Amino acid sequence: MTAFILDLIAAGGYFGIFLLMALENVVPPIPSEVIMGLGGMAVARGDMALVPLVLIATAGTTAGNCFWYVIGRRLGYHRLRPFVDRHGRWLTLEWSDVERLHRFFERNGGWVIFVFRFMPTFRTMISLPAGMTRMPVWRFLAWTYAGSLIWNTVLAWAGIWFGSRFDRLQDYVGPVVIAISVAMVVAYLWRVATWRPRG
Repeated sequence: MTAFILDLIAAGGYFGIFLLMALENVVPPIPSEVIMGLGGMAVARGDMALVPLVLIATAGTTAGNCFWYVIGRRLGYHRLRPFVDRHGRWLTLEWSDVERLHRFFERNGGWVIFVFRFMPTFRTMISLPAGMTRMPVWRFLAWTYAGSLIWNTVLAWAGIWFGSRFDRLQDYVGPVVIAISVAMVVAYLWRVATWRPRG
């Protein structure tokens, strides 16, 4: 995967970064941590400049998230009801929970999107409820860009700081992502085991 990213950055430059960051939000196995880390290394070598790197990468992130926003907007949350009614046990949700979450997102969706941009697992999928609740496009784009700009800047600086020792960056990022993923799986299994429908 790293070799593929390096080849695309070398061939496409800033456009390669844009394309990779857009794909990262549609095809999750492409990690933004590695993309921006390698971009930061390119800055350290003098092959790229930090400001255009971060701005273009964040534009790619925003474009990729629009894919899920459009799907959510076309789907609409009411179409979820048969699925929730059928699989609520495994979702640990009842339809009343979905409606409550819908109202919460309508009131607080902006800052929720902003905060979720820093979470490795959910920063992409949060675009679905944004579309389902028909958040205005300009708000979705603004909050997505703002949160992603900060996250991408941090990752690029990490790449600059690690420089040629990029394998050390992967050593740090990998265990953190794995730990978060394991914690989420454990939390889900606990919720499934203890969840009881109110009806």
